Amino acid sequence: MNDPKAPPGRNQGGLPYALAAYGIWGFVPLFFKLLETVPPVEVLSQRIIWSLPLCVVIMLARHQIYDFLAALRNMRVLKLLLASALLIALNWLVYIYAIFTDHVLAASLGYYLNPLVNVMLGMLVLGERLSRLQMLAVAIAGVGVAILLGGALDTLWISLTLAFSFGLYGLIRKIAPVGSLPGLAIETTLLLPLAAAAALYFIWIGDGAGFGSDTGISWLLAAGGVVTAVPLLLFATAARRMSYATLGFVQFLAPTIQFLLSLFAFGEPLKPVQFLCFLLIWTSVAVFSFDIWRKLRAERAMGAA
Repeated sequence: MNDPKAPPGRNQGGLPYALAAYGIWGFVPLFFKLLETVPPVEVLSQRIIWSLPLCVVIMLARHQIYDFLAALRNMRVLKLLLASALLIALNWLVYIYAIFTDHVLAASLGYYLNPLVNVMLGMLVLGERLSRLQMLAVAIAGVGVAILLGGALDTLWISLTLAFSFGLYGLIRKIAPVGSLPGLAIETTLLLPLAAAAALYFIWIGDGAGFGSDTGISWLLAAGGVVTAVPLLLFATAARRMSYATLGFVQFLAPTIQFLLSLFAFGEPLKPVQFLCFLLIWTSVAVFSFDIWRKLRAERAMGAA
């Protein structure tokens, strides 16, 4: 998920790929809503199981299978990817739970917070220095989250779990010397025993809601692998074809779509404290995005000079 950053000013048509990736991630609640009769753990296990063969097919087509095999023999990489696999599994499980329990609004807030969490983790763990505007953005977001403590504590854990699990996942993938797709394939390989055990358990108890109970549900569960792998592949392509700073602007497309879906498609109520929190988060995002745009413009000016 963290492919090498494209050189400043480099743009080889990556924007359509980025829009497609974040567009899919934005509308994916509509897909998972079709599976809300299935236990979230079973949806997660089937998502992991069906992601792996698709990843292998794509790696073969992209000649990345050797990177995958080489990483499997590297114990340091495996330890890092085991940690990232557990984090992304937690992220997926909480996200599926949020959709099934009509908390898409809380999920969208989590992904709005994620870039700001990344900035904070970069400062605390990697020793990166924050600009004044980044510090201001994080502070404004912190005030927004604090407001939720007063009136929406029941869903705050969803937002924070999604933001921090994905932020820590990205941090590990940043330091793990493996590409996006081979890394995802190794993560799903490491999770496969647990996923297979869970899938077999749900088939064994025969609750009549999951895989094998209905042809349509079974196909939808299998399609979860496509929903997982395809946007990640589009994202990896975009990351190679455009600067990461520009990509930073596009990442807010997904939570914005999710926010609109929660209000107009799923009819979730917007509490006053949530509305105030979102106003502060959007202000924080605007400050953060302006800082990215300012740095990108300065890099282009230096490149032109």
